[in-house]
Amino acid sequence: MSTLKDPRTLFEAIEPPAQIQEEPGLETEATPVPDIGLDSYVGHGRLKGRKALITGGDSGIGAAVAIAYAREGADVAISYLPSEQKDADRVIKAIEDAGQKALALPGDLIELEQCEKIVAETVKAFGGLDILVNNASRQRWQEKLTDITDEEFDKTMKANVYSSFRVTKAALPHLEPGSAILFTSSVNAYSPSPTLIDYGVTKAAMNNLAKGLSEQLVGDGIRVNCVAPGPVWTVLQPSHGQPQEKVQEFGRDTGLGRAGQPVEMAGAYVYLASDEASFVTGETIVAAGGGRMPF
Repeated sequence: MSTLKDPRTLFEAIEPPAQIQEEPGLETEATPVPDIGLDSYVGHGRLKGRKALITGGDSGIGAAVAIAYAREGADVAISYLPSEQKDADRVIKAIEDAGQKALALPGDLIELEQCEKIVAETVKAFGGLDILVNNASRQRWQEKLTDITDEEFDKTMKANVYSSFRVTKAALPHLEPGSAILFTSSVNAYSPSPTLIDYGVTKAAMNNLAKGLSEQLVGDGIRVNCVAPGPVWTVLQPSHGQPQEKVQEFGRDTGLGRAGQPVEMAGAYVYLASDEASFVTGETIVAAGGGRMPF
């Protein structure tokens, strides 16, 4: 009997109802609730003994990666905003249920002190750090460039770019040969949405930072890579991340005809963090459900 699974129907083509949450939103209150792998991800020991820190690990792709890493044998620390505690609690439980150490790190990465603190606390709790996933991001749509205030632009830059730079800088002294740094970029880094101008700029910056840093660190035996997701159903979308009409049609224009689920991204992050990707650095894996990208 064939074990093939059609990617068009492997996950449901969602039809989200109209819904709005205040930023940053709670994924457990989204309709439908995104699949972060609680019942669907199966580990194979690829990251046994590793120590990982994931920013934005309470929901969406970050949560899926945290669960996958734990089920692959890694201890996992997740950072998140205090208002996201409800989402974070289920991820912490999933990590511990996998038999791994979990560390909850609430706080706002817009602040330099918090960026440094989460690294220090992870190293203290786990006795080291060898996988860093810069995933935390802010996304808020605006119709026109003139609608983006300086304050909003600054906040998005600090949440996405500054935090990635600062957390990575704090982590570097603790990383040994064989360690891996990953960034969550986006297809918006290559083909920016006209309503996500500032977000697209930050994702291009993160992609560029990863590629430049990979050249800087390759001689130290530290690999740096990116994942660039396409439309993935997370709480970012209904918490002012997309206009309502786009929320209700989210992902239908992909080649597969549906939005992705966070758990579908996890495998790329596992691969890039594992020894199976030992000859891969400075690369970006695009996971967008089909469609040509302007590389």
